[in-house]
Amino acid sequence: MSSKEPESVEEVIGELDELASKSDAVRIRDVLDDFGGRSFGPFLLLPALLEITPIGGIPGVPSFLAAIIALIAMQMLIGKDHVWLPGFVERRAIESKKLHKAVTKLRGVARWLDDHSRDRFDSLTRGVWIKVAAVAVLLLCATVPPLEFLPFASSAPMLAIAAIALALIVRDGLVMVSALLLAAAALGGGTYYYYTSDGGEGAGGMVLAPSWNASHRA
Repeated sequence: MSSKEPESVEEVIGELDELASKSDAVRIRDVLDDFGGRSFGPFLLLPALLEITPIGGIPGVPSFLAAIIALIAMQMLIGKDHVWLPGFVERRAIESKKLHKAVTKLRGVARWLDDHSRDRFDSLTRGVWIKVAAVAVLLLCATVPPLEFLPFASSAPMLAIAAIALALIVRDGLVMVSALLLAAAALGGGTYYYYTSDGGEGAGGMVLAPSWNASHRA
């Protein structure tokens, strides 16, 4: 179990890659054990980032990841001091090869995020702001299931969630404000995209889109 909370995205990614190197598959339980379940930021960040990799192109995966994120955000909202997930979720696993491939794709993103964030106005990442962030994350998660049926659309709310998680990890208030603005844009843009797209008008378009999405993320 880690004795220190991660303070950068690269640290989070590095820990995940280390877990992938130890066995053929990584369970969510393994991730909880490694981070100690104390820091909400990594548990918001990891599923959000995974969704924008080829793993997120698998039909049903974005909605599953959104459900995990929503459960964590709800615990933030009610003031829990550590992360809890039900047993059937903790037992879910991903092949280490797929996870390592995803982590490799994320390293450049992680480095860029860390380079453009620092400890500024950290009061905006504590207290009531955590609850504001939790509400924003819950709203974003609610948009993922319908957007999953449209090409790449579910990545927009996940990027906003990742930005909020980044603010919590690096304790950067300016990033938090920017992330909340991005969340508002993702909510508005996602709603508009859904209702003006062919996928939002009938079940026929919604059935075909996931396979298109998966093939273009690979």
